[in-house]
Amino acid sequence: MKFYIKFLFLIGFTSAYAQNTISGKITDKNNNALLGVEVYATELHKGTTTLEDGTYKFKNIPNGKITINFSYLGFKTVSKNFIFSSENQTFDLQLDEAVFMMDEIIVSTPFNKLQSENVMKVERLSAKAIHKTGATTLSEGITNIAGVSQISTGTSIGKPVIRGLSGNRVLVYTQGIRLENQQFGDEHGLGISDNGVESVEVIKGPASLLYGSDALGGVLYINPEKFAKDNDTQVLASQRYFSNTLGSNSSLALKTSTDDWKFLARGTYAFHSDYKIPTDQRVTNTRFKEKDLKLGVGYNKTSFSSELRYNFNNSKLGIPEEGIMEQSTSTNPLEPFQEIDNHIISLHNHFFFGNSKLDIDLGYTFNDRKEFEEHHDEHGDDDHDDDHDEHEEHEEAALHMKLKTFSYNAKYYLPKLGKVELLVGVQGLNQTNTNFGEELLIPNATINDFGVFTTANYSWNRNTIQAGIRFDNRAITTEYHEVAHEDEVHIFNAIDKSYDSFTGSLGFKTSLSDNFTARINLASGFRAPNLAELTSNGVHHGTNRFEIGNNDLINEKNTQVDIALEYATEHFELFTNGFYNQLNDYIYLNPTGEIEDGAPVYTYIQEDAKLYGAEIGFHLHPHPLDWLHLESTFETVIGKQDNGDYLPLIPANTWKNTFRTEFNLNNWLQQGYASLSLHSTFAQENVSQFETSTDAYSLLNLAFGGDVSIGKTKFNTYISVNNLFDKEYINHLSRLKQDGILNAGRNIVVGVQFEI
Repeated sequence: MKFYIKFLFLIGFTSAYAQNTISGKITDKNNNALLGVEVYATELHKGTTTLEDGTYKFKNIPNGKITINFSYLGFKTVSKNFIFSSENQTFDLQLDEAVFMMDEIIVSTPFNKLQSENVMKVERLSAKAIHKTGATTLSEGITNIAGVSQISTGTSIGKPVIRGLSGNRVLVYTQGIRLENQQFGDEHGLGISDNGVESVEVIKGPASLLYGSDALGGVLYINPEKFAKDNDTQVLASQRYFSNTLGSNSSLALKTSTDDWKFLARGTYAFHSDYKIPTDQRVTNTRFKEKDLKLGVGYNKTSFSSELRYNFNNSKLGIPEEGIMEQSTSTNPLEPFQEIDNHIISLHNHFFFGNSKLDIDLGYTFNDRKEFEEHHDEHGDDDHDDDHDEHEEHEEAALHMKLKTFSYNAKYYLPKLGKVELLVGVQGLNQTNTNFGEELLIPNATINDFGVFTTANYSWNRNTIQAGIRFDNRAITTEYHEVAHEDEVHIFNAIDKSYDSFTGSLGFKTSLSDNFTARINLASGFRAPNLAELTSNGVHHGTNRFEIGNNDLINEKNTQVDIALEYATEHFELFTNGFYNQLNDYIYLNPTGEIEDGAPVYTYIQEDAKLYGAEIGFHLHPHPLDWLHLESTFETVIGKQDNGDYLPLIPANTWKNTFRTEFNLNNWLQQGYASLSLHSTFAQENVSQFETSTDAYSLLNLAFGGDVSIGKTKFNTYISVNNLFDKEYINHLSRLKQDGILNAGRNIVVGVQFEI
């Protein structure tokens, strides 16, 4: 790895200095100069902005075909391809106004096109928008995307759910590489701070063609924050306060860039006490702490661009087991709790060869997970003492797993053949899991993935078709273990398995008129069974089940049809996204009726299943009331096995309505906004055999914010009030639901971001 990094930088130093520059002027339709238009090349991780007279100068661009995006709030984004070969170019642009959100480049799709140009419908949410919602974690924030929800354990642990599928069926990418942190566990969250994140993209549906196994249900693609623009230095600070958990989130960042080099560093510290329910009680041991460090270095030369990023995240997460006990506002977790270290290193390289391009992405993740269990003194007194909130230094973790993953992804973009774009790729990983604690959830294991794929994009007139095919192999080997537990020995048999799969996708997009767009996508996906499903043999305390794995499990496979229709005028937008997802050999837990180690016994079996549903919504921006927005979305999903039983952990139907205004108040508040949202969740009565139904509820939320200037410093401020009326409710996907524990009550979040 170190040799490879040095080799790549050596190429950069030995290259001739890039002479490619593009400059010009950007105006509106009345030829008024636009200040602050972003001129950005996603594949170079660099850009600039226009000056007061609307002019810009983008320097040090590599040779070859480069896509440059011109974006400005309130105007339509323009994405244009340029061919550079050591010369200067001039490009002037007149931007058209746009009432709705800016059209964004989608990174998670094959050819990195604007959302309006994509065959596949991908939802995108900026980190700034997530913060405005008052979300405590990144996982909670993305639930504002239609079709996305989360399985939560209090406020600290959340697992994304996309159209009813979760866990290992949803693949998470961060820094351009797959995130591996023992996703099989119900109490294993993302382990990523929402600070230092630019945006989140969500592919709703199978994406195995692009990402291989585990993308059967969809992909959560987290984009890191951008570097500073060329020849600029920024020092950024942010602070958030959460009233419900008495929580704090503080972050400080330094960014600096030259023509060739980019550097950024960001540190974050967050802490929260037990969350408070509407009865003014706190749910014991839902407290957590988080430390996060993000570093990045970028380098550009004539035919080469590289980006190296590192993320370290340390989390201490309390695991609630006893419900509501002695009340405390301490942020030090009680036992049982988890302490998790995540190290993520990514290296992204782009080699430009005139009309073609080679991308090589390398990643290394190291997940060190420890769990400390509750212990009792010799007198049997299990009362907690504030002096013993955290584990003693000499105490060993009962559960200690280290997961190391090296991943690679190479894509070659062939020269364009007329209107046909084509890429071929190879992708894979090597992963090892090693146990060090006295308890085992999964055995020591090694996993090797290898996949090859190709996909093509063809556009003509107002139509685009995209198709691809892929082959994958996953090899899993585990070690034999004998674990003594009370009077019994739990045996983990060694396995040596190999799983193959072909997947494909076919999509078509057409603009039937200037206002109406239709997309239809047919895609297949697969997921190899995970280690827990294959090898479990013991009690999982977080779920209070004795789980027995099944060595005979085969691949889950699915085929999904997705139809998206959009109608948009200057002041009105209407959309509907319908899907039907056929799952073959769906893996699930089935109760046997037996009791072992004091817990009910469940085994993993397979059954065909299906999920179907839709997201429907509109956005109204009436003229001449340019300050007014009314948004409404309804989402529904039904999941059933072929034997007639409902699938577990299917979110209830929801209807979200938001009334938002935008305004400027003289010179002291710019880009101001105020919103009132009503989120209505319907009763969920379609439940699996070990679930109970959940009542309906509605929550009212408020938000207010904008940019405040004091001297030369601009502060971006926001206030949100979630669950304004302190409503008592339980979400169907709350893991505390089985104990009758309410979700969080009213939460007032105050945030500020500014440049020092």
